[in-house]
Amino acid sequence: MSGRRLTHVDEAGRARMVDVGTKDTSERVAQARARVHMSPDSARAVEAGNAPKGEVLAVARLAGIQAAKQTALLIPLAHPLGLTLVDVSASVDVEAGMVELLSEVRTVARTGVEMEAMTACAVAALTVYDMTKALERGIEIREIVLLEKRGGRSDWRRADEDAERGERRGEEGSSMARAGTAEDTGPGPRTAIITISTSKATGSGEDQSGARLDGLAARLGAQIVGREVISDDRSLIEERLRHWAEAGGCALVLTTGGTGLAPSDVTPEATAAVIDREVPGITEAMRVASRPHTPHWMLSRGLAGIRGATLIVNFPGSPASIDQVGEVLIDSLPHAIELIEGRDPRH
Repeated sequence: MSGRRLTHVDEAGRARMVDVGTKDTSERVAQARARVHMSPDSARAVEAGNAPKGEVLAVARLAGIQAAKQTALLIPLAHPLGLTLVDVSASVDVEAGMVELLSEVRTVARTGVEMEAMTACAVAALTVYDMTKALERGIEIREIVLLEKRGGRSDWRRADEDAERGERRGEEGSSMARAGTAEDTGPGPRTAIITISTSKATGSGEDQSGARLDGLAARLGAQIVGREVISDDRSLIEERLRHWAEAGGCALVLTTGGTGLAPSDVTPEATAAVIDREVPGITEAMRVASRPHTPHWMLSRGLAGIRGATLIVNFPGSPASIDQVGEVLIDSLPHAIELIEGRDPRH
C-alpha cells in the first residue's frame, strides 16, 4: 500500500469529502449481500410470514430500499446521489437457518453506489433481526459484502462470488439433469471481441474498451473464444469479421472503435460490407442510451447486423460509453441470438 493515499484524507490528515466534479458522468451499478443466521425453527417462521412482528421479508426489503436513499445522511463523507433504481430481494434457507438479502443500486452520476448497496443490505439485515428477536436472541448478522460494482474507471467483482455462482449453476444443472429437462447448462454463445484502433494495435496505451466488452460478454453469459486488437484498416476489419462469423463459428461478434466521423473511422463501412441483414433497432437503442451522457450522441455511426448465424454489433470506442449503452442490450442480445439460431420456444 506504500505510495497510495486515502482519497478521503487531505494533505493535513483531515477527513474530507472527495471532489468528483472532474469525473465523467456514467451509469454506476453496485450489488451487495447480507446474510442473517438463526435456528431452522426461526427461519421457518420467517419463510411462513408468521414471526411475532409479522411479515419479515417484505418489511426488510422496504427498509433496505429506504436506507439506500438515506445513505448520504448516514455515512458522513458519502455523496448525495439521485438513485435510478434500488432493488432488495430476500430469500430463506430453512435447513441452513439463513436469510439472504441481495441489493442492486443504480445511478447516473460521477461517483459509485457501493455504499448505497451495502447500506441497503445492512439495514435490511438489522430489520430481519428486529422482527425476529422475540423468537431468538442468538441471531447473527455474519456478512455484509460488496459483490460487484460497474461503471467509472474500473469494474470489480468479488472472486468468491464467481466461484459460488458457478457452484450454484452446477447444482441447478445437476437438478435439471435428474429431472430429465432438456435445458442447456453448457457454455453460452461463442463470442469474439475486436478492438479497432490503430494506436492500440501498435502498442500505444491500454485497451480499456476491449476490457469493458469482456465484462459485458461475461454478463451475457458468453463464451469468449476470440479477443484481438487490429488497426483501422477496412479490408482487415472485413476479413476478421468474416473469420469469426465463419471459421470461428461465433454467434456474437462485438467490436469497439472506429464508429465516429474521422477519416480513419471505417468500422461501419466494413461491417456493412460483411452483413447480410441490418438490425437497426440495436444501434438506435444504443444512441438513445448515450443521449443523457454526451451532446454528441448522434454522431456515432455504429451498425448492427447478421451474417449467416452471427450477430455483429459495433460499439463506440469510449470505455464509459460501452458501459452506458451496454446496459440496454443485456436482455435483448441473448434473445436476438435465440431468434437468429431459430431456437426461441416462443416463436
